[in-house]
Amino acid sequence: MTVRLTQVAKRAGCAAKHPPGYLFPLLRGLPPISDPNVMIGTSTADDAAVYRLSADTALVLTTDFFTPVVDDPYDFGAVAATNALSDVYAMGGRPLTALNLVGFPDDTLDASILAEILRGGAEKAREAGIDLVGGHTIKTDEPIYGLAVTGVVHPDRVVSNAGGRPGDLLVLTKPLGIGILTTAAKQNKDALGAIGKAIRLMSTLNRAACEAMTAVGVHAATDVTGFGLLGHLRNVVAASGCGATVWLDAVPVVEEAWTYVREGIAPGGTHANWRFLKDHVTYEDGIDKPAELVLSDAQTSGGLLIAVEPSRVDQLVAELEARGTPARAIVGRLDEGPAGKIRVTARATG
Repeated sequence: MTVRLTQVAKRAGCAAKHPPGYLFPLLRGLPPISDPNVMIGTSTADDAAVYRLSADTALVLTTDFFTPVVDDPYDFGAVAATNALSDVYAMGGRPLTALNLVGFPDDTLDASILAEILRGGAEKAREAGIDLVGGHTIKTDEPIYGLAVTGVVHPDRVVSNAGGRPGDLLVLTKPLGIGILTTAAKQNKDALGAIGKAIRLMSTLNRAACEAMTAVGVHAATDVTGFGLLGHLRNVVAASGCGATVWLDAVPVVEEAWTYVREGIAPGGTHANWRFLKDHVTYEDGIDKPAELVLSDAQTSGGLLIAVEPSRVDQLVAELEARGTPARAIVGRLDEGPAGKIRVTARATG
């Protein structure tokens, strides 16, 4: 009998993450980091930690895991691995190796399912040029899978979320709507058959986007995952001390996601993001709730959001196109302020 993995999990993928409004107060209560070799820790809510080993070498350290976002075990493993590797790419780094993180209900699911999850993760890691060298498993009520990834970057070439500058243009490398599409499939409401498109996007490595941005030279970047486009952009503008404007009509969105969100389909994590962002985002008159949800949609293994100075944006777009990223859309800009605040307009303005 075929098991649909999404039916044995209450929440799916990065939509299972605790929302920022829950996490950030907890992080503020942690002891401050005192090791001078920690270049990036928890203070800016960046995608990964960075630890300096020497004048020309720093480690990029990250971990990411979640419950099934798709039904097929192999696809689940591949998507989860792609998502975890993305944090290293978002920092401008190169993955070196990774460890499996596994929770599995061995009393209700056959071990062959776990074998396929692990195979999907291992083959995606191999595509990224690394090996999975071990890991850890525990018994859980729902399947959980992800990776702890170690990467490397030159200390002078780290791309953080804190380097954005007013005037920078924002470039997005994958379309939005993945959380809405996977929720439609989980609820048996994917009448348009869009889950295959979502799986292809989620299992596309952000390696090409990373290579493009490091070739050009950019000011800041983040990957768009569980906090949605606006949630991760809020982290960028808060860390960079500036504001931002997003142009709705410039944002790439999987077409079927518009249909589903207007039918009332969206992950719980997307709604949590939307509620959190009320204090940080203002919307131009005429932008409706479905559009606000799309911009807040909890993505699993989304693209990179890159801040680049205007004089280099054409070169960046050309590099992204040459490498075949799913999107290379100029979706907004960073502004003078107020710091940490975002404005969404229906279309680009001067």
